Amino acid sequence: MSDKKVLVVDDDRKIVDLIKLYLERDGYKVLCAYDGREALGRARDDRPDLIVLDLLLPELNGLDVCRILRAESDVPIIMLTAKTMERDKLMGLELGADDYVTKPFSPRELAARVRAVLRRAQLEPKGPAEITAGDLTIRFPSHEVILAGDVVQLTPSEFKLLVALVREPGRAFTRLELIDEAFGYDFEGFERTIDVHIMNLRKKLESESSPLRYIKTVYGVGYRFEGE
Repeated sequence: MSDKKVLVVDDDRKIVDLIKLYLERDGYKVLCAYDGREALGRARDDRPDLIVLDLLLPELNGLDVCRILRAESDVPIIMLTAKTMERDKLMGLELGADDYVTKPFSPRELAARVRAVLRRAQLEPKGPAEITAGDLTIRFPSHEVILAGDVVQLTPSEFKLLVALVREPGRAFTRLELIDEAFGYDFEGFERTIDVHIMNLRKKLESESSPLRYIKTVYGVGYRFEGE
């Protein structure tokens, strides 16, 4: 029996009820919301362990909800979208979503995604409790990233990706290797999502106060971390 809370957000009550049924079978406590503003309120008040968030919502759309939540917390988010074009999926990932499921979807598949994302969020990296490279410090037990004395807010997926890179500085990782190292074989995303996460990491790790460029592109291969 899990003690995890999952917030399910969709304006279609039948979809919410179906997801709720399958997640409760897995032992999760399921919270429900039916528009964007209600979702924000429940996320802030009930502090769920994961949010299943529809893209098209009344009051406040899912992308805006995701953007606001990402500024406040690192709660894992799985986006639900009826749109099938790659750019719509990437938009959600750029805002900090950890995974996406396209409608129509299998509730069993969604339940499996919930388990996988929660498992990835809970995995603790092995090795030292803290690594410092230049003015960047990564504290593994607390999942904190400190840049030039300031805390950097990373999503769970961004943190996992940074950890994979920083564990082996100088190594050129392919995108598939990063998917394996950071997310595991159960990750159902595609290689393009790595580029999105890298772009987000770069935005957060490169600033006027810290002009160092930690994540380098290795053309024709992928990415590597540079830092002593």
